[in-house]
Amino acid sequence: MEHYQVIIAGAGPVGSVAAYRLAERGIKVLLLESEPGVKEDMRASTFHASTLEMMEELGVLDDLLAQGLKAPVYQYLNRQTGKALTLDLTEVADVLKHPYRLQCEQFKLARLLYKRLADHPNATVLYSHRVVHFSQDDKGVTVHAENPFEIAHFTGDYLIAADGASSLVRKWLGVKFEGFTYPEKFLTLSTEWPLEKHFDKLPYVSYVADPTEWCVLLRVPTLWRVLVPAAESQSDEYLLSDEKKNAIFQGLIGHGEEVKTKHRTIYRVHQRVATTFRVNRVLLAGDAAHLNNPLGGLGMNSGIHDVWNLTDKLLQIFQQGGNADALLDLYDRQRRTIMNEFVQTQTIKNKKALETSAENRQSQAESEMARIVGDREARRNYMLEQSMHNSLKRAEAII
Repeated sequence: MEHYQVIIAGAGPVGSVAAYRLAERGIKVLLLESEPGVKEDMRASTFHASTLEMMEELGVLDDLLAQGLKAPVYQYLNRQTGKALTLDLTEVADVLKHPYRLQCEQFKLARLLYKRLADHPNATVLYSHRVVHFSQDDKGVTVHAENPFEIAHFTGDYLIAADGASSLVRKWLGVKFEGFTYPEKFLTLSTEWPLEKHFDKLPYVSYVADPTEWCVLLRVPTLWRVLVPAAESQSDEYLLSDEKKNAIFQGLIGHGEEVKTKHRTIYRVHQRVATTFRVNRVLLAGDAAHLNNPLGGLGMNSGIHDVWNLTDKLLQIFQQGGNADALLDLYDRQRRTIMNEFVQTQTIKNKKALETSAENRQSQAESEMARIVGDREARRNYMLEQSMHNSLKRAEAII
């Protein structure tokens, strides 16, 4: 069995960033992915300013910019009252090096990094290899991965589990995944229909509050993505039907049957955090370690922030003789604290801000947002929070 310094389960954006950063810094890595290739799904599509700085350090920012859209402005729109609350990240350009969101599908980052890893002297990437079991001792880890023909075996010094919400690694560790699952489903539809023609100055990112059916409108280079909640009682068959699609777009823009969609996806939404991100030589990151609702675009970004923090620690261990137990415990403490204190709290608030009632057309959360937008210091701080600049600074302060 060939030995690697770090084995990574999961070649999504989180696992790929970890593998590429370590390989570029001279660490021998193995990246294992259960899918036969980069999966082009329509999940995360927002890169925040803090993450863009990391992409710049990796040397991939220019390639991402060429495949995405810069979105410095985003808004909260009340569909009932027509009132829009607008935020412009260029106001905090004195703090943020990249004062905008980049609207770019997550698979484009994973695909870009795969191309760079495929012939990298320090990296091995194996698709159609699903990590099914592992063992560890004080010297390293042994990983067993299923491929179409056999169970392959690998050894390494450390294992990073970036294998998603249903992480087998987390389950084998017996780590609890505490939190809750929302009763409703989320439905995402993508379309080439020019939604911007039906609204006044519609930015690329809009959160639309409504007592009947709130929604999120996100633009990526060739499509609009529309996210809406759906009652648990509604069948998946109905949610994916033309009848449901027609109703959504009829209510949104007055056109239903005319709108054609490219994708329709249903998923359950959770607010959960693992009780530990470290069990000896096995480290959890991204969705394997925490889940949150997608409002605010904090999920993928926080996963990338996890492995940025973790790879810092691993580089200190391998190249500077750092104390492994102290550094990896610090990773757990820093990232788990941020997930519980900021990301979970903020994404729950973001959802509440869209849930108005028929009797009170402006929710308490929306009233608070109006106060923030009207106050310069509060507004600046809010944008630094949403861009995840502040959470990175807070994590660095945790010792």
